Amino acid sequence: MTAHCSCCSLDFPCGKEVVTFQREFHVRRLDVLLRVLLIAQKLLQENRHGSKRDIYYMHPSAFSEQQVVDRAINDICIILQCSRHNLNVVSVGNGLVMGWLIFVEAERKFDCISGLNTAHPVPVYVEEVTDLRSSAQYILVVEKESVFQRLANDHFCNTNCCIVITGRGYPDVPTRRFLKLLIEKLHLPVYCLVDCDPYGFDILCTYRFGSMQLAYDARHLRVQSMRWLGAFPSDSEKYSVPEQCLIPLTGEDKKRTEAMLERCYLQREAPQWRSELQLMLHIGVKFELEALSVHNISFLSKEYIPSKIKGKSYL
Repeated sequence: MTAHCSCCSLDFPCGKEVVTFQREFHVRRLDVLLRVLLIAQKLLQENRHGSKRDIYYMHPSAFSEQQVVDRAINDICIILQCSRHNLNVVSVGNGLVMGWLIFVEAERKFDCISGLNTAHPVPVYVEEVTDLRSSAQYILVVEKESVFQRLANDHFCNTNCCIVITGRGYPDVPTRRFLKLLIEKLHLPVYCLVDCDPYGFDILCTYRFGSMQLAYDARHLRVQSMRWLGAFPSDSEKYSVPEQCLIPLTGEDKKRTEAMLERCYLQREAPQWRSELQLMLHIGVKFELEALSVHNISFLSKEYIPSKIKGKSYL
């Protein structure tokens, strides 16, 4: 019934798992699937939306824990070959956007241009976004809210005609869907800025290649045109990051990095990314984007980002 995906599969999973009534665990799993299906059917019939948490609390004794509901929704999407939003199941939005952009969501207008450096929430109901307008030259995705706020405080969008988005860490589905929509409708280049550490690199890969958890929906979420703007391990020397700002990789960091190096899509589609990851493991240190503030608090927005984009110093 459900399918499993290898680390190299970026589309719908291949391989199947047979579920029968002869095993108690399978009977319970089918019961959960049917309950969630009935809830999704009702949401669709009544043209309403619900979160995964809403669904859990509709039958907490039957579901026992949130992960049971999450797995059932993933299974249903795989079986029906659809996305979560097709079931009217939505995530609570976590992303932020600012810059040269105007759009309408559910008849509500969002004019980011009127306050270029003001954060607006990424729309949750991305399928209801219409009337997208922008004069931006590119889209900049930043890993962390702290970097997003640094750019806002420096009035980055006043001097750089762009759209800035952050998922505030690992991006949720609405953020990824909204980014995908912007790229498809506006046809703009997109750059990503993350910390120089294993977690930052994994977030970068989530945007470009998708996540294992949502592998069945990767082709609707991944952004294959994304360029890695930084920070690169090689940037520590290029931009003279002081030794006290370099943090030694932990054992867990090294283990995580080695596991990422095994991902075959890096070897196949982003060998230069993989080379930088190997360099991180070789030199054994990591650093945050904020470490560049050692030169000047606005170095990131005034020097680092503009010079990298102008000089095409991205991968």
